[in-house]
Amino acid sequence: MDTVNEILSKLENADNTVKNQVENELVNIGEKVLPELVHELQVVKGIKRGVVAMTLIRLGDASVEYLKKAAEDNKDFEWVAEYLIREIEGIEVAA
Repeated sequence: MDTVNEILSKLENADNTVKNQVENELVNIGEKVLPELVHELQVVKGIKRGVVAMTLIRLGDASVEYLKKAAEDNKDFEWVAEYLIREIEGIEVAA
């Protein structure tokens, strides 16, 4: 099985079809990649970051504990984690 990083490398110069395929591939792997996804979210940029964030949202409640732990360990990441948790829990973000 490819690592999350190897899967994300497919996003270099990717079109929307490839982005969707990568996101679906990560979702299909399931909860076992959550720790790696949360780590990657803290270091990747651009398209990769967006795909990782959407994957975490799609994996739902299982992502929340990993996001909370990462926010505790990395205060610079706290706002990102809180935003994604609100998205997962369906709480409307104030404008």
